Amino acid sequence: MQIVKKIIAILVSIGLGLIFIYSGYTKLLPVIETFEFTFVEIGIANWYAAPIIARLLIGLEFFLGLLLIMNYNLKKFTLPFTIGLLLFFIIYLIIQIASSGNEGNCGCFGEHLKMTPLEAIIKNVIMIAGCLVVYFLFDGWKIKYNKQLLSFTCVTAILVPFLFNPVDYAYTSNNLDEKVNYPLELKTLYEPEDTSKVEIPTVDLRTGKHVVAFLSLSCPHCRIAAKKFRLIKKNNPDLPIYFVLNGDKPKLKEFIDDTHADNIPGTFCLGKTFINFTGPNLPRIYYLDNGILVKKVDYYELNQYNIEEWLKTGKVQ
Repeated sequence: MQIVKKIIAILVSIGLGLIFIYSGYTKLLPVIETFEFTFVEIGIANWYAAPIIARLLIGLEFFLGLLLIMNYNLKKFTLPFTIGLLLFFIIYLIIQIASSGNEGNCGCFGEHLKMTPLEAIIKNVIMIAGCLVVYFLFDGWKIKYNKQLLSFTCVTAILVPFLFNPVDYAYTSNNLDEKVNYPLELKTLYEPEDTSKVEIPTVDLRTGKHVVAFLSLSCPHCRIAAKKFRLIKKNNPDLPIYFVLNGDKPKLKEFIDDTHADNIPGTFCLGKTFINFTGPNLPRIYYLDNGILVKKVDYYELNQYNIEEWLKTGKVQ
């Protein structure tokens, strides 16, 4: 009977460890940005600190996952640490529900497996229950050179996110046409040949400074850009950001439910007119100064502080 309990505990512990490994992997790859945004949104990091915190937390998930799979010193170290982290996630999710409602993807498994915050809380409560089962059935293995093993596992796990998806503050767009400082042909937006395909913008993008994002409702990178724009606009509501959207209009609700970017004005532009503005690559993000395209960025390079500096001084970075 004792052997059966131990086997059950070992299997449950391994299962919990695999969930942590998978959770870290899905946040890290293929894109980590949506996970980074959460730390900016809840106000515990700025745009520069968030990438570091995100990778450290993913590394912590890998660390705990490995310890659980190894059944390392469960009762005295691994399980209390695991339960503490799960409680931290639950508190964060409660704050998320209080501030934004039980909408959209909580980000627990990145973009691979979408869950609402409430579903994630239930998942974490079940994992805590699993930890308690293991706690009362098995103490875990005591391994020789345990301090050295613990240190090696911790350092390795923490370094993995930084090695596989490095932070790059010096990143610049390398897939965009470098041509700038030319007038964007905005006449086609304000005097469209087919008003069923092109909605006239609700603001005049031909005068003053604007950041205009050309986004497709079905493009995953466009959705990441929209999520980032939403936070930028939330942090500074005065920024002149505008969306020009392409795609099936019935999909707009799904787009908004996912990105929560309903705080940014936008209109639809379909067909050839949209392609003339964007070319084959999406999203396209332009800095416009009285209709002159002065800078192009992609969603990764997009930076709230650079936008604010440009609006204040006219200098583009």
